[in-house]
Amino acid sequence: MRELVVISGKGGTGKTSIVASFAALSENAVLADCDVDAADLHLVLSPSLMEKEIFRSGFKPVVDRLLCTECGRCRELCRFSAIETPTAFNYLNCEGCGVCADNCPQKAIIMEDNACGEVFVSSTRFGIMVHAALGIAEENTGRLVTRVRKLARERAEAAGASLIIADGSPGIGCPVIASIVDSTLALVISEPTVSGIHDTMRVISLAKHFNVKAAVVINKSDINTAIAAAMKAMCRENQIPCIGEIPFDQSFTEAMIHKKSVVEYQSGGITEALKNVWNTVKEMLEEKSV
Repeated sequence: MRELVVISGKGGTGKTSIVASFAALSENAVLADCDVDAADLHLVLSPSLMEKEIFRSGFKPVVDRLLCTECGRCRELCRFSAIETPTAFNYLNCEGCGVCADNCPQKAIIMEDNACGEVFVSSTRFGIMVHAALGIAEENTGRLVTRVRKLARERAEAAGASLIIADGSPGIGCPVIASIVDSTLALVISEPTVSGIHDTMRVISLAKHFNVKAAVVINKSDINTAIAAAMKAMCRENQIPCIGEIPFDQSFTEAMIHKKSVVEYQSGGITEALKNVWNTVKEMLEEKSV
């Protein structure tokens, strides 16, 4: 099983649009949207829901009103100001630490598993997609990403698919780590800006730390050719392959508006650039699997 994870040092680099194009160009691949904080691959692929499960992680306090004497001990001890009254909790502030339950003299508070999101298995015009939605102000993003990846592997094995294409999260935080660990290849989508160089270097360092092979694609490469050249030089210095440059094209936005990938929407130069990148990615995945 090979896993391609497309990531970026920051949001807005065109990562999801490129993943959607890869989905259109691939054969027999399972898709996974690992950007669970702000999932948007479904906006392009228009999935049809097949299965849904509740994702539970962490704990939340629940008060038995018949046992509670409203002594106020829980509110005194809560350092997160999550207890407005002894029987009314502000779950947006609650960290699920359990100090209220441990110190309730009447044992009126119990800690229950927290339902903090949903995981979906859907069908798309390009095959199966596993995606998720994290609840408002919920945490444990990394564990939800891990669940998405696990389900994607299971679906790929059941369908006889040899490749998983994952849309990862931007940045270098917990969800990105959960997205790339044990993957076959991390494809970093960058853009030629001063901050883009810094952000790309950070995410490359993260991939190296976890022994994940990385490659770089420069999107919107013609908006600043000098910085694009500097970015390619940086890749050479760090022995990271820069496998393609994609010029700025309004078709990226237009395709999203029409709920299509770029390669479905038009057949011009931008599509050829994406096809060239995809062909190189396939070669790298084969080399890594061997």
